[in-house]
Amino acid sequence: MAKFKLDDIDHQILDILIDNSRTAFTDIAKRLDISAGTVHVRVKKMEEAGIITGSSLSLDYKKLGYSFIAYVGVFLQKTSQTKFVLERINEIPFVTVAHVTTGKFNIFCKIRAKNTEHAKKIIFMIDDIEGVYRTETMISMEESLNDKKRLMHSIFKELQ
Repeated sequence: MAKFKLDDIDHQILDILIDNSRTAFTDIAKRLDISAGTVHVRVKKMEEAGIITGSSLSLDYKKLGYSFIAYVGVFLQKTSQTKFVLERINEIPFVTVAHVTTGKFNIFCKIRAKNTEHAKKIIFMIDDIEGVYRTETMISMEESLNDKKRLMHSIFKELQ
């Protein structure tokens, strides 16, 4: 499969969609002074090339009562237990991200909770999984940076 080449219009379309994935193609077209059909065709090509893999919804977790964030490093008794432990972690809905890592931890997770008491229960759930040797937790005081656009623009510059 040939590598898909993004041009400036594609970059602008992606820029708008990263800000709000629900932006109507007609609105994008007006902002970029192109036709809605052009936007549709370009988005479809980027989807077919695997550049766009879906859309996401951003939630205000604070308004939903889940403003407490912690990161949990998981130490395993044996690395061969990684798949099994990940399957058990996946059953805990408050674990929103899990990475298999090198270095200090075998698995690194992000959890969302209502408060410290709720977080403690989630961490104990992880700790109770067979194969988990121990966990180490870091509490997030605030999310200071979460900016996909900066990375996207750096990638676009590399592609030109």
